[in-house]
Amino acid sequence: MEKDREALIADIRRLKQERDAAIMAHYYTDGDIQDIADVVGDSLALARKARTLPNKVIVICGVHFMGETAKILCPDKTVLVPDTEAGCSLADSCPADEFEAFVKAHPGHTVVSYVNTSAAVKALTDVVVTSSNARQIVEALPADEKIIFGPDRNLGNYINSETGRDMLLWDGACHVHEQFSLQAIIDLKKQHPGARLLVHPECKKAVTLLADHVGSTASLLDYARQSDATEFIVATESGILHKMRQFCPGKSFIPAPPEEAGCACNNCSYMKLNTLAKLRDCLRDMSPAIEVDAEIARKAIRPIDRMLELSK
Repeated sequence: MEKDREALIADIRRLKQERDAAIMAHYYTDGDIQDIADVVGDSLALARKARTLPNKVIVICGVHFMGETAKILCPDKTVLVPDTEAGCSLADSCPADEFEAFVKAHPGHTVVSYVNTSAAVKALTDVVVTSSNARQIVEALPADEKIIFGPDRNLGNYINSETGRDMLLWDGACHVHEQFSLQAIIDLKKQHPGARLLVHPECKKAVTLLADHVGSTASLLDYARQSDATEFIVATESGILHKMRQFCPGKSFIPAPPEEAGCACNNCSYMKLNTLAKLRDCLRDMSPAIEVDAEIARKAIRPIDRMLELSK
């Protein structure tokens, strides 16, 4: 098995060079994928970096909307994904036609959409945000501005509570962050009284209220690296623990469990569709390639560019 793994890694490195390809991976992918990637980051970091890469080919190991975002930002590059079935429950909770009707039903609002959306939803948006910059961008808008925020109700509620805004929220959520067990986290805190609780803002309010730090995956990682604490309970997708353990070898990281009985950690099944074998195959075959309708891409690039400008 280890021999097969090493052969796959060798094939990927060879093909990457032959194709002039760069591999970008989200923190939620498996450790093997992160270790072979040229760039590992959260959605904001991947979006920023995509444009600056000199390579002709970009492979996005994450979920489908990340591939779309990379293609919108880099229309002249070939953008590949290891598996087109790697979707996103949050993006799926916001169909473009339904969101368009919602926006039209509430005229006079600035539309702020989370990056975890389809290109078609981004095309209906005034400014895109990530969990890293959502508060910063919302606070950059006039205090009396009417705002629609979609699709994540938990992130929207968190930003409302932190900024004093009253944004109108689309009723969507991420299946991973919705499922953390509050009681199990309370029990873990009792078992590990010195542990710091790190929570992603896509989690429910009851979980964020218990947190020692709330932030994006990159922010949670930075907090763990800089903190004097040696033990952490982590309430986000468990893939981030790979980098936390790499960067903080003397510290202990405990994944917060979901409500489902018998599960010790909370995985995104879509992210886990990215495997070394699929990565090798997509580089070998130059497929699946992401394409975005030209008119949708033209409209979607504006709110993405506005995000990148406002979050400098």
